[in-house]
Amino acid sequence: MAQAEADLGLPERSLYFRGRSAVLGDPPTSIVANLFGLFPEWLVTAMVEQSTPKISSTAAIKGYSRACAVWGSEKLRGTEAADEAAELLYRVADQADLTALPLAAGWREQERPDEPEARLSHALMLAREVRGGLHFAALRTAGLSVAEATIANPESGRPRLLKTGWRPEDADRLVGRAESRPDLHERWVRAEELTDEMFAETMKVLDRSETARLVAVLTSDQA
Repeated sequence: MAQAEADLGLPERSLYFRGRSAVLGDPPTSIVANLFGLFPEWLVTAMVEQSTPKISSTAAIKGYSRACAVWGSEKLRGTEAADEAAELLYRVADQADLTALPLAAGWREQERPDEPEARLSHALMLAREVRGGLHFAALRTAGLSVAEATIANPESGRPRLLKTGWRPEDADRLVGRAESRPDLHERWVRAEELTDEMFAETMKVLDRSETARLVAVLTSDQA
């Protein structure tokens, strides 16, 4: 991603925000911040406002996709049955109900690469958008914000907030507010369970042997 930014003349770390959201055109920064959820609005605003004048939405999509493809070609090189796994993931995404999942819906309409490893990385990215959208829906159903869920997650917490751009004082306020909720952890557990349930529904387009094959490829030492 950093190399793609350099090639396109974009500010450091901005292509993730501009490129990922560009499937929706040129949405206001407040909308991008709400779509991404995890990052503080000031950071999203800075990244989008700096990059939007420098690159069209079409070029941003191509740059983001190209970075994803390069990553796949390098990191997934030699993965056995990469193309087969990609096609299984694409089938899941293509048949998923993407109502109220704008990022997943936007990315599902984009051009897909031909090279097997690049294709697998793109399919994984698309599956991430599907599951991510479902997870955000599950969080709202459980009455949690993305930040609250991050704090409730034992593997994330305050360090994760700091890594995603929250200022220490803002992170401390979020942690204090979240931890004052006596049922915080229970709500987070329910949201995780609901996410798994909803994504499992999308996976039902694959039969058991196809699901087993996909898992085998994605968990192999070569992947």
